[in-house]
Amino acid sequence: MFDRYPHRPQGALRQPDGSVHWQLWAPCHPRLQLVTWPNGQEVAVTMQPRDSGYHSHRQAEVSEGLRYAYRLPDQRTLPDPASRSQPGGVHAPSAVFSPQQYAWTDQEWRGIPRDQLVIYELHVGTFTPEGTLEAIIPRLPELRALGVTAIELMPLAQFAGERNWGYDGAYPFAVQNSYGGPRALQRLVDQAHREQIAVFLDVVYNHLGPEGNYSGVFGPYFTDRYHTPWGSAINVDGPDSEPVRQFLIDNACMWVRDFHVDGLRLDAVHAIYDFGARHVLADLQSAVQAEARRQGRSVQVIAESNQNDVRLIDPPPSGGYGLDGVWNDDFHHSVRALLAGEQEGYYRDFGQALHLVKAFNDVFVYDGCYSPFRRRNHGNRVADRDRSAFVVCIHNHDQIGNRAWGDRPLTYLPPAACRLACGLLMLSPCIPLLFMGEEYGERRPFPFFCSFGDAELVQSVREGRRAEFAALEFQWGEELPDPQDPATFASARLSWDWPAGTPAGQMRRLYADLLEARRNWPALRDRRATRARLTGHDDANPPPLLVIERGEARTCRAWANLTAQPQPCTLEKRDGERLLLSTEQTCYGGARTLDSLPDLLEPYELILLGQGDQHP
Repeated sequence: MFDRYPHRPQGALRQPDGSVHWQLWAPCHPRLQLVTWPNGQEVAVTMQPRDSGYHSHRQAEVSEGLRYAYRLPDQRTLPDPASRSQPGGVHAPSAVFSPQQYAWTDQEWRGIPRDQLVIYELHVGTFTPEGTLEAIIPRLPELRALGVTAIELMPLAQFAGERNWGYDGAYPFAVQNSYGGPRALQRLVDQAHREQIAVFLDVVYNHLGPEGNYSGVFGPYFTDRYHTPWGSAINVDGPDSEPVRQFLIDNACMWVRDFHVDGLRLDAVHAIYDFGARHVLADLQSAVQAEARRQGRSVQVIAESNQNDVRLIDPPPSGGYGLDGVWNDDFHHSVRALLAGEQEGYYRDFGQALHLVKAFNDVFVYDGCYSPFRRRNHGNRVADRDRSAFVVCIHNHDQIGNRAWGDRPLTYLPPAACRLACGLLMLSPCIPLLFMGEEYGERRPFPFFCSFGDAELVQSVREGRRAEFAALEFQWGEELPDPQDPATFASARLSWDWPAGTPAGQMRRLYADLLEARRNWPALRDRRATRARLTGHDDANPPPLLVIERGEARTCRAWANLTAQPQPCTLEKRDGERLLLSTEQTCYGGARTLDSLPDLLEPYELILLGQGDQHP
């Protein structure tokens, strides 16, 4: 009576003897048929019912790529919810895929330590003209030269059509067919490891996409006890939830085992509702780390959350989930609200220089204090927790793509302000995340796009976007991009161009130089000691200058002019200290030379000083 729910991995799984074992959890149906199409001829066999609602079938001599589906008693024939490959899209039969048939060459790879991570987020479909996983491979050396140590792929789970951000995936185990499918992902990861670049994958465990999602036909994968902004919540704590929990955990382990990924970015974990005694994220992390140990590699599991909650990274004995890291959006919001004057929505909580100071000193700006936007206290304190457990950015897909036109900062901020933002990011003791193209000041937008086949769903998406941004559309007199239009998707493709001496080339050099400084300067490698303050604080006249000191001995100091006007620089050099860098140097697109400490800081200028014997 105290037996655990049986763990039966789902999907069409190739066995050591070469046979394929199909297994499906479908407690809604007492009988199911497995339908295959060898040589184009349909063959249907009744699957063997197992305990707890599982159905299985084992067969020898199954060819790779064999199409198959499950036939319900009402004669509907549907793809496998745990399909590893959907060559024909979300409504077509699944295909047998055997990950063990790939010959890996990364046996010596051990991963990237967390405190050395520089993450580069990219969207496969718009990163290259080809829009495929394999097309990323030739660009890896450029990313490595920039200083990137990990790429983070926006979700790859099979979605409807060929164009999508990826958060509408309907088959969590299948790699998007238009990106090249699962074998292409294996090749990309293998080549990335040759370049000493880790690969992170963005995974979505809070909902499944609205089109092609047949999981609920087979069993109670979803619950109406909770709701998410994107659809029905996943059932991880209700009746019959154990197989659903295991479905997600098996998926996370699959990416590590079969595709050698080095990390997972868990999308919006605040929308994973689990009120059981042990949260599904804690179980997932435990299983992933056990798999990582078997692989002999380090694997980082990092959560995206808007809760400012350190329990996500605290160890289970302390009441936490034990994850390796968590996103800190407060840093982004502090920089953007201050420089761009944003005050809509959650930006109401930001916009003062003191918010930026707190982001440097305490990580979370809202760490238990009152949030005007939420009208309640929000978050908890980071205290002395390792700063490399927090991911910060000044751009990401959400903060660009969720704007009405998906416009990038250089289209509405002065170049000097964008250079200042780069400097602030690189001085943070937390893990920096770059969004593709920001390193050279990409001006092409990243709007929301999709390619659904359901006409009603397409219209609903269009109307939803129009309703969300109706005021802006009226204010600017410009029609919003149509998410379904292929031209909207095409507009997001990177230019991937930074000729020497151009603003793009100068911006990229700034990013490369600051990433090199983070890598080599002892004070910037020290995650323990960061102190930020404002000069000459006066409540009536907010101070324009931010001072940041890095390192236990404060051997690296930065002064940043946070305003659009020149400001006196009253900073005095210490013995042995020299001016190391200015974001307004001529090589970065400004007018500054490093002859001596300036009397005036230019608008949005950030300067770095350090001991000459400790900094190159």
